[in-house]
Amino acid sequence: MTLPSSEPRPRTAPPGTPQAPAVTHYENFPVASLLCPPHLRQPIAAIYAFARAADDLADEGDAGPEERLADLAAYGAELQSIAAGHPPGARWAAIFGPLQAVLRSHALPVPLLADLLSAFTQDIARTRDGAVYADRAELLDYCRRSADPVGRLLLHLYGVHDAESLARSDAICSALQLINFWQDLSVDIPRGRHYLTDADCGAHRVDRAALSTLRTTPATRALVNDCAAWARGLMDQGAPLVHRLPGRAGWELRLVVQGGLRILDKVEALDGGSLHTRPRLRLLDWARMLGRAVAM
Repeated sequence: MTLPSSEPRPRTAPPGTPQAPAVTHYENFPVASLLCPPHLRQPIAAIYAFARAADDLADEGDAGPEERLADLAAYGAELQSIAAGHPPGARWAAIFGPLQAVLRSHALPVPLLADLLSAFTQDIARTRDGAVYADRAELLDYCRRSADPVGRLLLHLYGVHDAESLARSDAICSALQLINFWQDLSVDIPRGRHYLTDADCGAHRVDRAALSTLRTTPATRALVNDCAAWARGLMDQGAPLVHRLPGRAGWELRLVVQGGLRILDKVEALDGGSLHTRPRLRLLDWARMLGRAVAM
């Protein structure tokens, strides 16, 4: 997992796309950072490469949704093939060769990797169909597959398997995913990605037509602030996990948590204005995050 992104995520067309310029970055993974334990850099890089390539299939280029869905299905079939011990095919050998080695050396849970692909597939299909999430439980089910596997894969590599730590990891990862949603409202809504649920909109008497204008009203302010408070509550639930992870891993997680909370501070300071203004991290924010990480 990494910090919520501080740069905009330009998109090419309604099949969606994060990040710029020609290559996408899967936002919730580290890239073997300096804080990562050296012996885990290669396994984490292999998992990151798998997720990043899948994200590219889902989001990059000019392919239509049906072609993207077919590519992701083929990608998922290749995952199951290497997990069964077959050699990787030529198309994605640079991805699945190293990943197969990590599957063998670290016994990675393949269903967690498959869950990530399931989430990519769901995003494409829902955007294509203009679908919305009915309620928070439905949105959290998406987070369970799009974000939570990241934390669980890392805990697996760190040798942390107890139920309490897994639950806290899920809370942190789901919070980060929600924070990215509330950070990116001004980008997502115009492109047909709807993460504010029908139940939340109904509770605050906000209709989709009003949201599509990207203008703040007392009702939309209350809606966005309520959703931000939900994300903060999840992050607070998960934050004690930083004391369960030793050394560099614990410090990396402290920065992840504080990065998410700092973006959330900015969403809340806009008072619903993330509908039209995307908050981002500045240099002084990183100093504040480091101070808060030390204080944890």
